[in-house]
Amino acid sequence: MITRRSVLRAGGIGRLVAHELSRGQPAAIIRRVGLLSGASEASGALLRTAFAQGMHDLGRLEGKNVEYRFVYANGDLDRLDALAGELIEQKAEVILLSSQQTAGAAQRATKTIPIVMAGVSNAVGAGFVASPAKPGGNITGFTSQQEEVLGKLIGILHEVAPNARRIALPLNESNPSHAAFWAVAQSACATLDLVALRIVASAPAQLGAAVGEITRQQSQAVVVISDGMYYGERAKLQELMQTTRLPVAYALRDHVVAGGLLSYGADLTANYRNAAKYVDKILKSAKPADLPVEQTTKFELVINLKTAKALGLTIPQSVLLRADEVIR
Repeated sequence: MITRRSVLRAGGIGRLVAHELSRGQPAAIIRRVGLLSGASEASGALLRTAFAQGMHDLGRLEGKNVEYRFVYANGDLDRLDALAGELIEQKAEVILLSSQQTAGAAQRATKTIPIVMAGVSNAVGAGFVASPAKPGGNITGFTSQQEEVLGKLIGILHEVAPNARRIALPLNESNPSHAAFWAVAQSACATLDLVALRIVASAPAQLGAAVGEITRQQSQAVVVISDGMYYGERAKLQELMQTTRLPVAYALRDHVVAGGLLSYGADLTANYRNAAKYVDKILKSAKPADLPVEQTTKFELVINLKTAKALGLTIPQSVLLRADEVIR
């Protein structure tokens, strides 16, 4: 016989069981991921968003099962070692980065915490990994081969501005690959019968003087290589370059969005989004030494027609047809 008391008793037992079950369920473990950047928080916002989206797509939800610790050098690369140490003190389980300078700082700071590269150039030559197939240490991720595509960037600029014979190349001497970049640039320019002009700009405070030197050396065009400091200072750099009234080619798309003439290089935003899969695997206990380094396969040509028009340049149809993006 079912009575009101038995129903109430059953309901009470049900609530008690539900309470015990909920109390017995473990709380979601929040994993901590750090990002080390030489740029500012504002200039790195697109990359952070891309990475967070990649993590979200893998079920890593910020505030629920993952949290981020992002530190920024704001162009002062001398702070990178301290910032890398800060991430370690904050118990970051993985450190994400995308330049040789940040990779070097992280590598000096730890030999055990996993480090994921989102497009670092010349990773083997710089000593970050033993080989792409077998990284061998605590670093893995993507390499960007920017030093390899620099010659092609110079060639594209030559197609667009064939009368420009003196090509200025700003170089950040704190970048371990600056010598490799310069060697490639000299070779590519010599092949095209162009003159390569070395312009040193290793800190944000040197950019104004570097642009003055570009003018003093009677440069006729400029090629800006892939560099974390140049990327972080892209708005200031573009403002300064505009004063020269010269065609400027860049390695990264975001410089062209800021007003540059053209770019050819790795899709850094895609690298950050794809780097999430490395971080996810490591958080699932994979070892960096066992995760082969991937080479960036997507390189994009971006043309800014508004800038071309302002410079009085007509982009050849053959170049426009090869462009992945045309800004009008």
